[in-house]
Amino acid sequence: MKTFASIVLLGLLMLEIVLAAPTKNEEKARKLKQIQLLPNDFLEEHGYVNQDPRNFFEYEDGLIIDEPLIESGSPTPPRSSQLVTYDSDYEEEEFVPHEPLDPGAPSVPGLLGPESKEGLPTCLLCTCLSGSVYCDDTDIKNIPALPKDTTHFYGRFNKLTNIKKGDFAGLNHLKRIDVTGNRISSIDEDALRQLPELVDLMVASNELVQLPELPKTMVSIDASYNKLNSSGIKTEAFKDLNNLEYLYLAGNSLNYVPLPLPESLRSINLQNNNVQQINDDTFCNSKDIHYVRKALELIRLDGNPINLSKTPSAYICLPHVPYGNY
Repeated sequence: MKTFASIVLLGLLMLEIVLAAPTKNEEKARKLKQIQLLPNDFLEEHGYVNQDPRNFFEYEDGLIIDEPLIESGSPTPPRSSQLVTYDSDYEEEEFVPHEPLDPGAPSVPGLLGPESKEGLPTCLLCTCLSGSVYCDDTDIKNIPALPKDTTHFYGRFNKLTNIKKGDFAGLNHLKRIDVTGNRISSIDEDALRQLPELVDLMVASNELVQLPELPKTMVSIDASYNKLNSSGIKTEAFKDLNNLEYLYLAGNSLNYVPLPLPESLRSINLQNNNVQQINDDTFCNSKDIHYVRKALELIRLDGNPINLSKTPSAYICLPHVPYGNY
């Protein structure tokens, strides 16, 4: 009787063990979930990238998996029993990069500046960058209409022949004008003097015969290699320019040094002109023997028909004697 009872008990125990063991499909589903959690670099190393994970097992048709196949790192969708399917026709959308923007062009539409007389917006004809407008070597014949926030204008080596009154009108932040290497023969009298922040004017290598009136804010003037003679520079033209430090007038036809020169002046270049005379008051003060002109460190008078050794007292107030013929 005990033997029969033991056999029955053992049979019940074995039945419980069999019922508790996972089915074949459940085991495969568990392994599939484990594969989905493997890192991408591991899958790539073993050649499993872009493969259907079901290919790792011989699944029976109609396998039900409790959780949908999801990509690692994606938000977990709601749990629902569904049949996993794969679309063999799926193709990734091709990435098409945008064309790079021109680094010199404004990034916002409508900011290419006003239209120039050449029929193009100024910042398309030229290059606009942080308040500076570069129109060098563009063959322009007129100053283009400039954006109101222009601080520096470069129109070098073009075909400009004049600067008109309205060319820079309203540009209250304009600090530098550089039109070196053009064919400019005239600048209207009111073209520049109303610019409240202008400090640098570069009109070298043109055909100017007269300098216009300039604002008192000027720091540097370069009118070298033009067709200026002494009558083309107004009397006391530089007297009130109390910030002027650099004055370049080389390669013209000046007969004398344009006086008076402001005390702020540090350098004056009159090389290759027609200066024939220097007196004691040209750079110094003959009435004050203690006067010292410390700021004026460089004077170029070489290339002029004058012997500087004949007027030694004209340089006693200077830190350095002028360059020239002695």
